[in-house]
Order: sequence, then structure tokens, then C-alpha cells
Amino acid sequence: MLTRTLRSVSVVANKNKPITHSLRHVSSSAMGAEKPSDLPSKGSEPFKVQLHEDAFNGYLLDQLPSLEVETTKDQLIELYRQMTTMRRMEQAADQLYKAKLIRGFCHLAIGQEAVAVGMEAAMTDKDRLITAYRCHPYAVLRGGSIKGVIAELLGRQDGMSNGKGGSMHIFTPTFFGGNGIVGAQVPVGAGIAFAQQYLNNPSVTFSMYGDGAANQGQVFEAFNIAKLWNLPCVFVCENNKYGMGTSAARSSMNVEYYKRGDVIPGLQVNAMDILSVYQASQFAKQWAIDHKGPLVMEMVTYRYGGHSMSDPGTTYRSREEVQQMRSTRDPINGLKARLLEWDVMSEEELKKIDKNAKQEVDQAVNEAKESPEPSMDDFWSDVYYKGTEPAYLRGREPEEGKYYNTAPNLVGA
Repeated sequence: MLTRTLRSVSVVANKNKPITHSLRHVSSSAMGAEKPSDLPSKGSEPFKVQLHEDAFNGYLLDQLPSLEVETTKDQLIELYRQMTTMRRMEQAADQLYKAKLIRGFCHLAIGQEAVAVGMEAAMTDKDRLITAYRCHPYAVLRGGSIKGVIAELLGRQDGMSNGKGGSMHIFTPTFFGGNGIVGAQVPVGAGIAFAQQYLNNPSVTFSMYGDGAANQGQVFEAFNIAKLWNLPCVFVCENNKYGMGTSAARSSMNVEYYKRGDVIPGLQVNAMDILSVYQASQFAKQWAIDHKGPLVMEMVTYRYGGHSMSDPGTTYRSREEVQQMRSTRDPINGLKARLLEWDVMSEEELKKIDKNAKQEVDQAVNEAKESPEPSMDDFWSDVYYKGTEPAYLRGREPEEGKYYNTAPNLVGA
């Protein structure tokens, strides 16, 4: 599973014809960019980086994203800081779960940091994103906080859902979750894109799902309506190679997920390289804004841990496989190597970023632990929109109904 099994396509000589032929493999290198010939001295001054020639593969596209990415030293440093901080947060969640302070489901994204951080770099607060249960980094990057995520995992009042949502149900005004049912969020994403189109908003919705959810019927239903109505929706398959404990090849007849949209164009991305993710996300966003309709984008990535905290992740793949991915294709180490090679930062400066990330997460964890648990009043809040609370709840015991009806303040009346 270390080499890409996903067949992909290359740009054909006749540019008037869409790209459809399967000719080459997408790269999985975390260091897919060549050293720029002339780096500017100022951190805010833009320069161009050449990506690996196999960074992208397309389906029914007239052209792929440019292999020349415009960036700055400041942006590269910020991308590194964000990825490092997101990993620290997920590692802290891992420790808290093992200490039995987090209960219930907990899905971590260690190894997949380039997807969330790279996509967010291409988005604005006008764009919307919805995903499945591996959602913690997206929640922070989309306007949340590390403390809010950790407190939510601990079931505390300062959590982003007041301690009632847990790992899979975290939201911000621009982030629609965190959803626990496999694939259920995809048609919701299409609905958000419909609202953007209806209101004439020049913005995009990224509707995300995993390779395990790619076989769900509602995903194809969302594809159909999005194409039929030409919605500004980018469907993003976060392919981390395994759906729970099953490899993609054992569960999917067609593992080229970017080709699953039928007549919807697709783009496959080396998502172990953050600059490739950033460039592809910009391309996909512009595609939708230009009224070209939906796009299916496959982020080829890898998770180091198990499917969830209850899964050791070692019974269906070898330890050697995971270790090789960690040691040779890690997205954080890949960007770190570039920063050093290009003299953007020194080893000491990078260590300082790592240290600050650890301190930031440690402080957030300590503050989250100090947050109180939800009160009984919180138990009844956010269940119904104010003014729509029913006078009678079927199936309740008499004493429960009495408590409900004699405590209107608990439902915001």
C-alpha cells in the first residue's frame, strides 16, 4: 500500500480535448517542490515554487492546476506553524483519551494535517466547509479554538458545543461539522452550496467525506443534484487509504475516487504535500466561482493512527508500512525540510515554533480541564429553536414531562 495504486491521467497534447486517459500515478512525496532560483529577502514578498510534475491528475478537465505556486516566506512559516499546532492538539487528545478523560468516539487526523491547513489557506470566511467525524483541525482553523475543541472532547461547558456534542459534533459559523453518520454530510454540503447560489454569494462549499463513505448512496445523490443545478460545490474525498479496518482496494470496485462523479470533472491531489493541496484548493474554488459547476477532488493522504481510538491500526496493515510513511512522506517534515533547504528558517527557529505549539496546546488543555461540566439547565438547551418547543413530548414518563413543563426557563421560553 506504500506505492500509489490509483491510476491517474496526464495532460494530453490536444488541449481542446478533456483529460480522460489513465496514464500515470500521482506523487505521494511530501517534498514535491523544487528549490526556487531566487528567493526574496522580505517575508511578505511573493515568489513562485515549482511543484512535482505528478502533483495532480485530472478527469474531464481541459487543464490541471498550474505547477507553479505563488507563495511567500511568511505563508510557508504560517503553514508549518498551523500543521505543527494541529498535530500537537491531536496528540494531546490521544493522551487524554488514554487517560480515560475523553469518552465515546474520538477520530484523530495525525498524518493528514496538510489537507486541513492547505485547504484553509485557499478559503475565506465567505466559504463554507462540512466534513465527517475526523474534524478537529477544521473546527479550529474555521474560527474555533484549541481550548474549545479539547473542552468539547472532555464534555465541558467551554466546549464548542457546550460539552454536549463530543468529538464528532463541533461547529462554527463557517464550519458545519463534524457529522457522525458516514456520508450523511455530503448532501448537506450540496444544500449549503445551493443556498450560496440562491443568494448570489461568490463563495464555495467544500463538502468532504472519506474513502469509506465514497460508496454511500447519498454521495452519488448529492453528485447528481449538484451537477443538475450547477452548484458551487467542491466534493472532497479525503482518501487516507483505509475505511475503518478495510483497505480501499478491498471495499471499492473503483479506487480512483476523483473519477466517481460520472460527468462531473475530477482532480486527484498529492495531499502529503501542503503546497499541492493549497494550489489544488485554489483551483477548485475558482472553478466553482466561475459557474463551471461542481468538482470532485480526491486528497490522497494517510492516517498514522487507527480509524478511531478504539482501533490500534495494526491488524490490517504492517507497522513497517506506517513507519515508512512517517519517516519518508510526513507532510510536516516535508515542509520543514524545504524551510531549511531554502534558508527560510533556521533549525533553532523551527524548534521555537514547535515549542510554542506545545505550550499553546498544553495551556489550552489545562484551561479545558478547569472548565465546569454542563449543568442540568444545559441538558435542555439547543434542542428546539426558541418558540417551537412542543407542549407534549411523546414517550416521556409522567415525571419527566412534568419536569419539562414546569421548567420553561430550561428551554429558553
